[in-house]
Amino acid sequence: MRQLLTTFPYSIFSVLVFVLTLAGCASSPPVAPPVAKLATTPVVVPAPKVLKPVRIGLALGGGAARGFAHIGVIKVLEAQGIFPDVIVGTSAGSVVGAMYAAGNNGYTLQKMALDMDEATISDWSLPFFSKSSGVLKGEALQNYVNRMVGQSSIEKLKKPFGAVATDLNTGMPILFQRGNTGLAVRASSSVPGVFQPVKINDRFYVDGGLVSPVPVRFARDMGADIVIAVNISSAPEGQAASSSLEILMQTFTIMGQSINQFELKSADIVIKPDLPTMKGNDFNGRNLAILAGERAANAVMAEIKEKIRAFQER
Repeated sequence: MRQLLTTFPYSIFSVLVFVLTLAGCASSPPVAPPVAKLATTPVVVPAPKVLKPVRIGLALGGGAARGFAHIGVIKVLEAQGIFPDVIVGTSAGSVVGAMYAAGNNGYTLQKMALDMDEATISDWSLPFFSKSSGVLKGEALQNYVNRMVGQSSIEKLKKPFGAVATDLNTGMPILFQRGNTGLAVRASSSVPGVFQPVKINDRFYVDGGLVSPVPVRFARDMGADIVIAVNISSAPEGQAASSSLEILMQTFTIMGQSINQFELKSADIVIKPDLPTMKGNDFNGRNLAILAGERAANAVMAEIKEKIRAFQER
């Protein structure tokens, strides 16, 4: 009995120690097994490409009433996020180009064109509707353009703009980049035999289509990296001449073909609206001309974007 009493406390003590040990093990956080460290290769993130800035030039050619097609081209360019930095125009191209450079977007230009009354530019439109080839001043066109650009001089327009005319004395082209906008456009649009030559600073000027029907080289001279040219001239065989004026305009077209073949080669993109039967005096066809410009611009849009992207990444 004494032996049992003597060993009992030790047995109780052993049990308590065992229980407490188990409890301690249960409450202690498990120890994770050691993990072997793997050698890692640092990830190199390539630096983003820095796109080179590009200066886009828009060269708008001459072609009388077919010039409404320029508006359709401008509408499509803007819809695709392409906003030319430099605008140069010859003859009808100078009319549209000046109003565009003044800050009017494509849709505003379209509204202006559709609302235009020939009476407001009577001495410009009259010869195109008349069987006569009398010499006119062209002052109405000058005044109309100046109203449309808010009486701003060329250097005050919102975008750099140039109007191409021909020096009557030397036969050399002149690019107007300063001075009265309407006067420069009038000089650029003064068809010899229809309009009086325009006197500016003691020199006389006539239509720029004689020397530069689509002014690509002048867009380059004004700093354009990429030049989008809009050629609205028609093939001579597509136009039947039935009056002295139409014969004169046909002569202009024939002369312009050879010059265009040379100058258009230096353009990055050439947009050619499909207007095979539209005559230069067809002001009533302005809406169809605008639509033709839209279709022609959409047809080459992928090429335009590729040219721009390639220039930016090189």
